[in-house]
Amino acid sequence: MEKQISCGEEDGSGERGLLHTWMGYSYSTTPERILLSRPVLQAALGARHGVLLVEGGQVYSFGELPWKQNHTSSVVTEPVLEAVLSEQRVVFVAAGSVHSGVVTEDGGMHMWGENTHGQCGLSGLSVIPNPTPVGVLDSEAMPPQTVKILEVACGDQHTLALSAKHEVWAWGSGCQLGLNTSKFPVWKPQKVEHLAGRHVLQVACGAAHSLALVRCLPPPHEPRKPPQDKCGQCHQMLYTMTDREDHVIISDGHHCSVGVELDSGETTSAFEGSPDQSSRGKQGKSSPTEPVLSMPTQIPNSPTCITNPESTPPPESKPASEPQNKVPASSQEPVEPTIENPEEPEAPPTNGEFCVEASEFSTPEPDSCRATGGKSSPYPDEQAVKAYLKRLSDHALAEHTTKTPSTLHSAQLSSDCADCFTSDPLIPVAQSVTPMGSALNNLVVSCASAVGERVVSTYEALSLRKVIGYWVPGERVEERLRQEEPMQGKKSSSLGDIREEEAELSRRLSLPGLLSQGTHALLLLHPVCRLHIAEFEVKESASNAKTEVSPRLLRRTSRHRARAVPLAPGGIPEADAHLPPLQTEVWSWGRGQEGQLGHGDLLPRPQPVCVKSLNGKEVLRVAAGAYHSLALTAQSQVFSWGCNTSGQLGHMESPTTLPHLAKLSDGIRVWDIGAGQQHTLLLADGDCIQPILYYSGQQVKEVMEQTEEEEKTGEYTQQPVLLPFCMNLGYVSSVCAGGRTCAALTDCNVMGFIASLHELAAAVRKYYCKLSNINSLLLQPLLKLDSLSSTLGQSSAGLLQNLIGRFGRLSQLTGQNSASLTSFLRRSRDIRGLVILDDAHLFLDTYSEYCSAVGDLLVMGGFQALVKPCHDVFGKGAEVVQKLSECSEEDLPLADVLAHLFYLPIKHLHEYGRLLLKLATCYEVSSVDYQKLQDACSKYESMALHLKRRRKEAEYTLHFWKSFPGKMTDSLRKPSRRLICESSNKALTLQNAGRFSVNWFILFNDALVHAQGMVPYKSLFSTHHVFPLATLWVEPISEENTGIYGLKVTSPEESFTLLASSPAEKAKWLRSINQAVEQALSGLGHDGIPPSTGVTQRADPPISRTASYTFYKDSRLKEAIYEGRWVSGKPNGRGVVKWPDGRIYTGTFKNGLEDGYGDYVVPNKNPNSCDHYQGQWKDGKMHGFGTFRYASGEIYEGSFQDNMRHGHGMLRSGKLNSTSPSVFIGQWQYDKKSGYGVFDDITRGEKYMGMWLDDQRQGNAVVVTQFSLYYEGSFSNNKMMGNGVLLSEDDTTFEGEFSEDWTLNGKGVLTMPNGDYIEGSFSGVWGTGLKMSGTYYKPSLYDSDKEKAHALYDKLGRLAVHSEEKWKAVFLECWNRLGCDSPGQGQTTTAWDNIAVALTANRRQQRDSPELLSRSHHKTLESLEFIPQHVGPVTLEVYHTIRRYLVKACDTPLHPLGRLVETLVSVYRMTYVGVGANRRLLPQAVNEIKSYLSRIFQLVRFLFPDLPEEGGSLADPPKEKGGSDPAGKQLESPKPGCVVSSSALLLPVLLPRLYPPLFTLYALEKEKEDDVYWECVLRLNKQPDLALLAFLGVQEKFWPVTVTVHGEKQQVLSSTKDTCFASAVETLQQISTTFTPSDKLQVIQLTFEEITQEVLALLKQDFLWSMDDLFPVFLFVVLRARIRNLGSEVSLIEDLMDPCVQHGEHGIMFTTLKACYYQIQHEKIT
Repeated sequence: MEKQISCGEEDGSGERGLLHTWMGYSYSTTPERILLSRPVLQAALGARHGVLLVEGGQVYSFGELPWKQNHTSSVVTEPVLEAVLSEQRVVFVAAGSVHSGVVTEDGGMHMWGENTHGQCGLSGLSVIPNPTPVGVLDSEAMPPQTVKILEVACGDQHTLALSAKHEVWAWGSGCQLGLNTSKFPVWKPQKVEHLAGRHVLQVACGAAHSLALVRCLPPPHEPRKPPQDKCGQCHQMLYTMTDREDHVIISDGHHCSVGVELDSGETTSAFEGSPDQSSRGKQGKSSPTEPVLSMPTQIPNSPTCITNPESTPPPESKPASEPQNKVPASSQEPVEPTIENPEEPEAPPTNGEFCVEASEFSTPEPDSCRATGGKSSPYPDEQAVKAYLKRLSDHALAEHTTKTPSTLHSAQLSSDCADCFTSDPLIPVAQSVTPMGSALNNLVVSCASAVGERVVSTYEALSLRKVIGYWVPGERVEERLRQEEPMQGKKSSSLGDIREEEAELSRRLSLPGLLSQGTHALLLLHPVCRLHIAEFEVKESASNAKTEVSPRLLRRTSRHRARAVPLAPGGIPEADAHLPPLQTEVWSWGRGQEGQLGHGDLLPRPQPVCVKSLNGKEVLRVAAGAYHSLALTAQSQVFSWGCNTSGQLGHMESPTTLPHLAKLSDGIRVWDIGAGQQHTLLLADGDCIQPILYYSGQQVKEVMEQTEEEEKTGEYTQQPVLLPFCMNLGYVSSVCAGGRTCAALTDCNVMGFIASLHELAAAVRKYYCKLSNINSLLLQPLLKLDSLSSTLGQSSAGLLQNLIGRFGRLSQLTGQNSASLTSFLRRSRDIRGLVILDDAHLFLDTYSEYCSAVGDLLVMGGFQALVKPCHDVFGKGAEVVQKLSECSEEDLPLADVLAHLFYLPIKHLHEYGRLLLKLATCYEVSSVDYQKLQDACSKYESMALHLKRRRKEAEYTLHFWKSFPGKMTDSLRKPSRRLICESSNKALTLQNAGRFSVNWFILFNDALVHAQGMVPYKSLFSTHHVFPLATLWVEPISEENTGIYGLKVTSPEESFTLLASSPAEKAKWLRSINQAVEQALSGLGHDGIPPSTGVTQRADPPISRTASYTFYKDSRLKEAIYEGRWVSGKPNGRGVVKWPDGRIYTGTFKNGLEDGYGDYVVPNKNPNSCDHYQGQWKDGKMHGFGTFRYASGEIYEGSFQDNMRHGHGMLRSGKLNSTSPSVFIGQWQYDKKSGYGVFDDITRGEKYMGMWLDDQRQGNAVVVTQFSLYYEGSFSNNKMMGNGVLLSEDDTTFEGEFSEDWTLNGKGVLTMPNGDYIEGSFSGVWGTGLKMSGTYYKPSLYDSDKEKAHALYDKLGRLAVHSEEKWKAVFLECWNRLGCDSPGQGQTTTAWDNIAVALTANRRQQRDSPELLSRSHHKTLESLEFIPQHVGPVTLEVYHTIRRYLVKACDTPLHPLGRLVETLVSVYRMTYVGVGANRRLLPQAVNEIKSYLSRIFQLVRFLFPDLPEEGGSLADPPKEKGGSDPAGKQLESPKPGCVVSSSALLLPVLLPRLYPPLFTLYALEKEKEDDVYWECVLRLNKQPDLALLAFLGVQEKFWPVTVTVHGEKQQVLSSTKDTCFASAVETLQQISTTFTPSDKLQVIQLTFEEITQEVLALLKQDFLWSMDDLFPVFLFVVLRARIRNLGSEVSLIEDLMDPCVQHGEHGIMFTTLKACYYQIQHEKIT
């Protein structure tokens, strides 16, 4: 590529993405700029080459490129374009020692360079000259899927890739891959199972080690899931428990009959690992202080493992800080810190094995651990126990099998339990050994679980993780290794042998019963170092393993330990998912001979292990040099560890095997890092805006240019040194290092934009460091003070805890913002990605909440209370606090300094605003970005001002409390309460106050306080009252007439007038109160209205509002709490009242009283029962329709008035509604039954239908019983008393005097069924013996039966209640709903208005709860909105319109007429169903329907006054006869269309609903006649058609000759049956499917027409019927129609037929049918 670049290009590319490279750190070093036509976005450096990514996604290589075959020299001075990638858009590049990798936009990956060790992931080639695609395939997925890659990292002989799912994939050679394999190279990318389920953020590769930055798992706050106790396939129990006398046997010998059981996600192969305990068992350790001794892992290493003799230095050579307590277990198990933070996961099992070359010995977790993925299992130890039991069961198998997956799996499982125990190099041996007894006690305690608890809990209790292992301190590592040697080369079978020896030992040495006797048994097994709990008795078999546990050991102590909640916030949850996480961990693995893994030792780790000492350090980025590692934290500090031969760690601390901070001057904040072969490069903030560079490590000697100066400088740096040339480079955005080279990417400051960005990022980093300092230097020491809570007192301690929580939240958000800005500088430059712009609301809310917390503590005097603890911790001067507060004023009290310190973040809001404005000026004013920055700037600025104002309010309030008279302070002082103004200057007084009374008004942000007192007394203010602002209304009083400056203040129970001293005072108080009320209503309280919400302040708060209030005066509502709508001091609208005694009203209010629909619950003495009313209210009382469920189980449904049952209603008595012992439906007056009502006494089987007075039966009535007794007569004092008629089923009748129920007493006539009767005096109860004296009569033989029956029926009904007297209350209620006090008295217009109101209200209710109404119902309501309008007399068309309206109105209970019809239907059914289905009641049932018709017709005529009265004519001539309306024709029977009748208008609506009970009565009455008729029909229908026609005397000319059957003509033969007049027969059968008489008559007419049609077709000429000809044919059709209850049909038509039809055509046809019925009954068949 040419070095000369044209001017234009220079300008374009010369602004950003400039790359400079150099070596070493001497003054003479001059960075060399690599010239490219496009800006460099990212650079990566290998040992002797580099890879560059430029804008547009192109890739260049430079340096030594021996793999490029076409180049004569392998050294390339100019960057070379990787042309192969020109089709791809690359987004990430990486360079290893001798290979390179890139990631493309679509997640693909290309590798090239040396491939001897498989590091390029392409098999079969030792060199890959050009970028070649490498596919990463997830074979676990079904079907296998290609994995998308985010970034890649390259080492010497290995490569790591980070997938889009944040998992790590590895390939190449060496234990630094972290894979469970011993076969190298690994050609294909494989998943690092140990990190599966974790969210990996970044990976880095050293020469032979790997680092991963991992997001911490969320703290385990999820509820404990019950352990799995059933097989996932056959659903049998996995564990069984057998209770013996002195112990319990637990068995896991479940064998799945269905197939291989997939143990909670055990779908992976035996070779694959999974996240270890640390991935799920954060609760593994019970407390940070509990010492957990640990057990070494035994993993023999292959001879190839230790490549470096120095990697295991002799103990003497160890630094003093590293005590020699290495564990002489079979692998040099590194020892992990045992004292762990409970928030952090545990060390993984394999955290220190040597690089194991044999796959059998890599120790993945049981796969079930991985099922939980990222979640932490609630049972950290469950797996360990399963593994232990599994080991016992698989024992024999493992012994004989080698290398089969199943064996491997069992081997892995079995070794797992051992892997869990690791001891710690950092803790002196004595400490490891001494707490044995206590640890055992812990073990016994934690082992316990009740026998009844699920068995897995028991397993958890017996967790082997808690088993204690330690070793003899005197033993040396070499001895261990020597002892281990015989085992080193063994394959998997040897693992079986080892385990067998171990199990054998445990069998021999376990001592049953020791623990239960209180003895501690410790067994040290020297080579294996296993400590056995003596209570385990192992019974081994190949199939199952049982563990016997003493019942004592199973004491129930498996509960979670309650964690003490510190004042500090525990794990602050991550703010938002899209912000960079701060809670991270660093995991390392690979070779450790230089300590580069950071675990405190030099041992290799074949699996990723968490670097514990970096937990909680908020690491944001890691970098790996050849043999050292770096971690950059959010606090801009750098931790380094590993090889320090050239001072590359930036510190001289030892041991270098653990992370230590690089030594940098105060105020130097590092924000990017790079690590090379033997050097470290740091990018940091200095004093100026421009970033600075630090270098630590080896000085690079160039032979040609070596100077004296360099000679003096020596070989390497002791600590990082500033690179002097960094200021000339411009604004460095990122650095990288590799081999001996350093590189920096820089930008020029275009329009000040880059400088502003850097300034913003640097300011936020500095601010976060400040917040972290406050936390670590001030808050943490304070929180450690034991006496803190007691010194502060309960309320202040709570407020401080809240403040610290909010501070933590703010601090975390700032840290995330800082991290986000740093990565923003490194990568993108698009302003739209800025978190403070996109999530401004999050920042503003956090600041607002934090400021409230500071203000609350300030107001309650919390900072004053903190003074003593500060003196206790920091000494008298408390210089730490002074220094942190940056307070310029001298000699401020410490409380003020503390307040100043905690208010510091407000200053930073101003800073945000200033810097955003600075950024905005770099853009065109018209651009979107300018607008966005401008908006954000104004938001931050106005929030800062708002918070400043709130700080002033808090300080003003604190000052007020200090000067306030003492007694009232305690009751009035609240954290969130702020003072707005007060009237101590006498500016506000109470009107009409007494001469000596003093009134003081104090306005807070939530209440107006009125304090009162008398002048002479010392305690000036004796009483005070608090008026909550939400229920305070204030209005100015006009000054025109009064001349006073008054404010009228209204509260729910008081109103008073305040007088101001001047118009200005009046205006001030009015404005203050109104603003305070508005804020209280908006729910913002003391926060005020933050500017960010965009809510504008209203001038006046609304008169109507929602608020809560507790009454204190009102006698009815005293101490009740009301929540709901208010208007001017009165509850109005929806609300809820709760009384202290438990009563609750939920519903609507009007002017402070319950009004409208409401729900009222009154608790009863019985705990689980209460009185419950749902219904209408008026003026605070139950009024209108409602349902009252009494605690006794009774239910009343009906009308109320003044809290009493009044009007029509139904009362069901009895516990269960379905089997209520009694039901009353009828009229009530003032809570008592009065008027007509029906009482169904279900237990006695009697139904009373009659009059009531004061809850007693009084007046005429009918009683029927289930034994078909019928009584009608008079009642008095609840008894049958006076004259009455009594009939029994067999028609025996008594007519005379009664004295009690069913008791005859006095004169009367007893008539027998045959007509004989006795006349005289009777006494006795009916149904038992009757005493009588009288005369016996035998009636004349000439009286016919019919006359007797008529005589009987004439007697019935005279003593019953007349039908017009029934249900008056029901009709009266309907009239009342229409606005009439009594029937017919009222205005039609008012009635229509009331209907409209009812419908609208119901429509609104339906809109609120649409599930109440069906869709068709909804449409009916819509159509009812149109009232039939007409002018002048009613025509036929108008009549049809009215009829259609009535049909719809009666169809919905929401219309008054519909409600009436519904009620009538229910009372009718109540009367005539059940016991009421008595044939004697038929006349009354028919008359009742007729009375309904006449009374509803009266209502209809009231609504439509122009409608003619019953029998009147319509205006139209009948020529159209309903033709104008086809729909009407369908509904209307074709009677003369000009006569108005109630039955024609209303029966179609009413009768279908009343039909079942009515027709039942007809059927009972006509039963005998119908039976005779039916028998005759059946007999005659046996005849063929022609025979029957002949028998009935039908003339032969009417006999059909042919008939059409199924469309074919057939001859009528002598045997033909049921085919003649078939269509007429079918038509007549439809009579049973219709309801109204007019419809039934229509059917009869159609039948006649069908007969005529058929005869006309037969005769082929015009023809007129004579009755003699017609009757036999019609009789034939009636017989063939076989209508079962024809007698009932005929009677019903006769009783309810429209009078105007009787003498017309329909009348004649009906008479014919009736004649047929009688003819059939009396037909004699000869």
